Amino acid sequence: MDQQSDLKMDLSQALAPKVELNPSTLLAPVPVVLVSCCGLPGEGYDQANMITVAWAGTINSEPPMVSVSIRPSRYSHTQISQSREFVINLVNDKILKATDFCGVKSGRDLDKFSACKLNAIKASQLQHAPAVAQSPLTLSCQVEQILPLGSHDLFLARVAAVEVSPALLDADNRLRLDKANLVAYAHGNYYSLGRLLGFFGYSVARPQVLAKRMPPSQKKTAHKKGRSRSN
Repeated sequence: MDQQSDLKMDLSQALAPKVELNPSTLLAPVPVVLVSCCGLPGEGYDQANMITVAWAGTINSEPPMVSVSIRPSRYSHTQISQSREFVINLVNDKILKATDFCGVKSGRDLDKFSACKLNAIKASQLQHAPAVAQSPLTLSCQVEQILPLGSHDLFLARVAAVEVSPALLDADNRLRLDKANLVAYAHGNYYSLGRLLGFFGYSVARPQVLAKRMPPSQKKTAHKKGRSRSN
């Protein structure tokens, strides 16, 4: 079968009628993050804790704001509600197993930092919530609003500080998250991020920019797409 026939088959499959499923949260892939937190002293929730969250996202750029959704029954929900602080710790392959563990165990029953052999460290700009030392990048978050939505409460928070491993800064002090081996989550499974397919604006980038920023295996494809748009 020649390449043109393969292309026709791909197009016919893409245009086939979709199968309707029940309404659900099938947005994928999403980042899997490790949220660290701690309640207020003397309130019974003041042990440093971590919870695995797949429902996290950016919601604003100026000021920088993010959100996480947590069930009210969770131990961490009470801790964050008390302190109004949490830390989003990005997850790489080295801490993925610990991250999964923190998603199936409760902070009510054990010290997760000790069980996972992770280190709780002071998070910049926060008084109570710690950061995870082994995370490649952490976001210190201060809660501004809690929205009850049903099964989950949405914590809207301002990013007060970002701390990154020096290994992810290049010689020009530019952040290289492509070197972090970050993990994504889709329909119950964890995946490492794959090969580079493009960059923001690559669909309209000049050939010189594509040649500089695209991997060799993708340069021909990118150039072909650019020529087809100009025809």
